[in-house]
Order: sequence, then C-alpha cells, then structure tokens
Amino acid sequence: MKWASELSDKPGLDDAIADCVASINRQMAGAAADLAVIFVSAHHEDRYEDIPEMVREQLGTSNILGCSGGGIIGNGQEVEQQPAVSVTAASLPGVAIHGVHIQGDALPDLDAGPNSWEDIMQVARSDDPQFVILADPFSFPVQNLILGLDFAFEQSAKIGGLASGARQQGQNALFLNDQVFRNGAVGIGLHGNIVVDTVVAQGCRPVGESMRITGSERNLLQELDGKRPLDVLRELFQQLNERDRGLMRTSLFLGVVMDEFIDQPKHGDFLIRNVMGMDEQSGAVAIGELLKEGQLVQFHLRDAETSAEDLVAVLERYAGDNRENQAQGALLFSCLGRGQYLYGKPNHDSEVFRDKLGQVPLGGFFCNGEIGPVSGTTFLHGYTSSFGIFRARS
Repeated sequence: MKWASELSDKPGLDDAIADCVASINRQMAGAAADLAVIFVSAHHEDRYEDIPEMVREQLGTSNILGCSGGGIIGNGQEVEQQPAVSVTAASLPGVAIHGVHIQGDALPDLDAGPNSWEDIMQVARSDDPQFVILADPFSFPVQNLILGLDFAFEQSAKIGGLASGARQQGQNALFLNDQVFRNGAVGIGLHGNIVVDTVVAQGCRPVGESMRITGSERNLLQELDGKRPLDVLRELFQQLNERDRGLMRTSLFLGVVMDEFIDQPKHGDFLIRNVMGMDEQSGAVAIGELLKEGQLVQFHLRDAETSAEDLVAVLERYAGDNRENQAQGALLFSCLGRGQYLYGKPNHDSEVFRDKLGQVPLGGFFCNGEIGPVSGTTFLHGYTSSFGIFRARS
C-alpha cells in the first residue's frame, strides 16, 4: 500500500490538475494508482464535468471519488476562499473498491433488513468493508444513510462529509469514477487488505460535572439529577472564570454520552450538540439531539484554544495507541467553521496531524457537515475535524 497527496492553487484547472498528477507520480515512485480522491473548489464550477476524465487520463485510474468544497486540503496545505484542487492517490494491492451513487428516494426503509443495505452499497457484510461517503446537503438525507450503514455494517468504519461551496441545490458536484452528479451521495466500500481508523476532534472541553438526565421530551432537556437545567447552568456560571463565562454566553454545548455502559466519561466519549434555546419559566433547555432519560451528559465550551487542545489530545491518543500500526494515508473532513475562521491562520489542523503522525499523505476538504463515529456509533457532526486514517490490515 502506498499513498500520495498534492494540492495546487493555480487558477487554471488544467495547470492545477497537471501539477497535482506530476507530484503524485513522483511520490508514488512507479506504483500504479488504484484510487484517486479529488476535491475541487467552487472556482472551477464551470469545468466540473471535465474533471473525472482529466484525472483518469493523466493518473491512469478509473476508481475516482470526490466532490466540490468551500476549502480544499492536500499535502499539508489548507486553501480557503481561493481556487484549489487536491488529489490524493493510493496504490492498494489486495483491496477491492466498490463505488456507488445513491439517490435519497432509493434508500431502504429504516426497518429494512441488512440485505437491503448490502444491495444498495454493493458489498457484503462478510467482507468487512470500510466506507468513505460524500453527500450533497441539499438533496440527500445523510442521517438515514448513516443509520442504515451502522445497522447493517456495525463493525465497519464510516467516514466522510457533505459537499460544500454551493449556495443552492444543483451547484455542488459529486465525482464517482467517470461521472459527475449534482445530487444524492457517492461513496466507496473498501475491503481486503485495508483498515480505516477514525479520529473525530469535536473541539470542545467539558465544564462542571457530568449529570444524569432525569427528565426529557424528545430534544427538550427538562431535568438533570432532579434539578432544572437552567438552574444548573446558573450555578455553573458562578463557578467559572471570566473567560469561560464569556464563552458560556456564546459557545455553550451539551456533550451526550451515547454509550450507556460508560459511567465515568473521558475525553472523546461525548457527542457534542448545540444548545438551541432556554425557557425561563420551565427551566428547560432545547438541545440539537434527541435525548433519553438516564443518559449521562455534561456541558461543554468551545473556542480556538479549546479546539486546538482537543485536536492535539485525540491525535496524541491515536498515535500512542497505534505505535505498531503504520498509517499510510489519510483523509480529513473538516468543518467550514474551522480553518482560518477559527484559528486566524491557515493549515492548523493539517500541521497538528503531521506533528503527531509524521509525513502521512493527507487530503480532504472543508465540509457542510462531517461524518464520523463517537463511541462506536456514526454521526453527522458540525465544527469537527473527522479523520480517516488508512493502513494495511496485514
């Protein structure tokens, strides 16, 4: 297995792709590319239809996956609000690649059996496939796909993101092999001598103590350990320093432990969801997630410093846990709200990745939503950086 990645910010599409392919060929050192993952900024919208054929002819692979992006990531660079193309290629001996395009109305019912999901993804559960999914946010119910894949392929990694760069339906592009789609979702299932490890950095830190939900209705948090949530927040506010009080006014979130068997949650065990509103009269708090009584939760805060610390922590943990497993390549699906907008400088997450994992080829894009697991269940996130890290199974 061999991976390579390159980004070009040349304004002309022909020059940008030629630059990427030339660099990829040098990095691959004669190894044939079995897969190309391409991300292209919206500045090249008028040439979207040409891109798969250009990559196929120049790189020599028919397995192509990619989409448009509001920001593009490749070879340690992150380019936002400017023309950019990235190509990440892989030589994958002993790996089968199955590409699919899915329309929203073609998804099985959520109570359908696993065979229906095997048919839609064109791969069997027994193959232990790993999935990379890209979807159009305007036309595709990606939550339903994620639920179905988790049900049918419980042990499989699922990673990806929602295409970005467009303001309305039909303007995003999804690339699959020799075709360009303007709606639905595209994805690949990989199986054989390959493992996809996932790392999700949600960019938050907990404040206060973890508590049990003792009252809730759908997404309405009504009671925590017998107390009104608004009263809990008032008590918490008094305990915080001035900086955190400011964050609590503008960047307050709720972390929900999705694994019911975790009693003492640690960093990474929480699914981070927005606090959407508060009701002064009842003391209830509206959360961007369906809640259940008995769940363990904790309030969280987010800012650039916290987000950076979270990213360092999760990548250090991954590196420490995988010293014997050499990463060969990676894809990064990062929120449009990160990057320079959050950190005030370019290349932040890519540089942290390289600092912790070394010169692993890394491509990706800035998404309208990021797909990745928390505590073994796959979710659609916001504000995250979701990494898929590829290595040989043997």
